[in-house]
Amino acid sequence: MPNTIKLHRVFQAPPERVYRAFLEPAAIAKWNPPNGFTATVHELDAREGGRFRMSFTNFSNGQSHTFGGCYLELVPGELIRSTDRFDDEQLPGEMLLTVRLAAVSCGTEVHITQENVPDMIPPEACYLGWQESLALMAKLVEPEIPAGGA
Repeated sequence: MPNTIKLHRVFQAPPERVYRAFLEPAAIAKWNPPNGFTATVHELDAREGGRFRMSFTNFSNGQSHTFGGCYLELVPGELIRSTDRFDDEQLPGEMLLTVRLAAVSCGTEVHITQENVPDMIPPEACYLGWQESLALMAKLVEPEIPAGGA
C-alpha cells in the first residue's frame, strides 16, 4: 500500500525565495538531494504542464536513480503541485507532490505532502531524506546577502 508523507517547516525567508528554490535547477541541485547524494537536473520547465527530470547519485557507490514528472499547478509564492515517477520498475506508480507556502511573521511556513510513495521506500527513510533536504534548503534560502555581495 503506497504511503503518504507529510512535512511542515518554517523558513526565515520570504515565500518568493522559498518558491524559487523548488523551481530553479541550480537551487534544486544544491538542496534537494539528501545527505550522501548529488543531483543532476536534466530538464526543468517550470510552468503548468511543464516537465522536469533529474537524477540522484549515491556519492559512496555511484549508483543513480532517475525520476521526473509534470507540473500540475504553480501559484508563485503559494503552491506547487506536481507528479513524480521513478524510472526504476521496482519503484512503481506515480507520486503526487503538493507544496503549500504561506507568509508568516518570521518568514514562510511550508506544508509538503507526498502521496503514493512506493512501498519499496520505507516511510521513515523518506521522512529522514526530506528532513536532510529541507535543512539544506534552509542554508540556501535563509541567508540575507546584501545586494552586490558574492
